[in-house]
Amino acid sequence: MTVPVLEPAGTVVDGPPPRPLAARIVARAGGALVQGLVLLIALFWLVPALGLAVASLRDTADNSATGWWTVFTAPSQLTLSNYAGVLSNETILRSLWNTVLITVPSTVAVVVLAALAAYAFSWMEFPGRDWLFVVVVALIVVPVQVAIIPAARLFGWLGIYGTIPAVVLFHVAFGLPFAIFLLRNFFAGIPRDLLEAARMDGGGEFTIFARVVLPIGWPAVASLAIFQFLWVWNDLLVALVFATSENAPITYALREQMRAFSSNVDVIGPGAFLSMVVPLTVFFAFQRYFVQGVLAGSVK
Repeated sequence: MTVPVLEPAGTVVDGPPPRPLAARIVARAGGALVQGLVLLIALFWLVPALGLAVASLRDTADNSATGWWTVFTAPSQLTLSNYAGVLSNETILRSLWNTVLITVPSTVAVVVLAALAAYAFSWMEFPGRDWLFVVVVALIVVPVQVAIIPAARLFGWLGIYGTIPAVVLFHVAFGLPFAIFLLRNFFAGIPRDLLEAARMDGGGEFTIFARVVLPIGWPAVASLAIFQFLWVWNDLLVALVFATSENAPITYALREQMRAFSSNVDVIGPGAFLSMVVPLTVFFAFQRYFVQGVLAGSVK
C-alpha cells in the first residue's frame, strides 16, 4: 500500500492549475476580437451622425452635387455659413425655444410626481395601494395613439388645444406610469432599517423622502430624467397633433422644412444637428448616473 506524503498545514498552495499556452493565446485573441467588433459597431453607428455633421457644414450646391464623404478630399467645402443662417432663422430659433419650454417642464413634472408616488407606493400604507399600483402598471401598455383623440377633445373643452401646456400635459400623463413603476421598484429595495431609524429620530414622511430615499435613489432618478428628456425632446407625433406652427418644437419645424428638401438642406442639416447635440450633451453629462441607475439592484 502506498502511503501518501503529508505536507505541513499552510504549505500547499490551493488554486486553479496553470492554463496551457494555447488556451491563454485564444483567450487574449478572443478579447481583442470582441473589442475590435465593438469598436467597429460603434464606428458604424456614428457614420450617420458624422454624415449629418459634415452635410451641415457644406453649402447647398456641394450637397446636391456630391456626397458628404468627398469633404475628406476637398476640405475647402466646409463652411459655417449654414449655422449663421440657422441662428438667424426666426422659425428655427422659436422652435428650439419651444422645445425647451416643452421638454424641461415635462421632465421635471414627471420626475417629481413619480418620485413622490413611488415613495408612497413603496413605504406608505393606504387603502387600495396594491390595486392602484396594478392600474398604474397596466397604463404602461396603453399606446399613445389610443389617447390622442380623447385628449384632443378634452384639451379643446378646456381651451388649451394647440398650446404648449397641452403638449406638456400629454407628455406628463404618458410618462408617469413607467416613471412610477421604475422608481417604485428601486425605492422598494432600500433597507427598511434606514427608514425605521429615521422615524425613530422623529423624521416625518417628507423628511425621510428628501433626506434618506432621494439621496439613495438619485441614480434611478437621474436615469428616469434622461429617458424622459430624450423621449420628449425627440417627439414628433404629439407635436403634430397638439401643437401649432407658432408653438411647435424643433422636430415639427424640421418636418415642415422637409417638404422642400432639395432647396432647404442648408437649414435642415444644421437644424437637425443642433437638435441632436442637445440630447447627446445631456446624456453624456449624466452618463455616470445613468449607468448606476441601470445597474442598480444587480449586485446586493
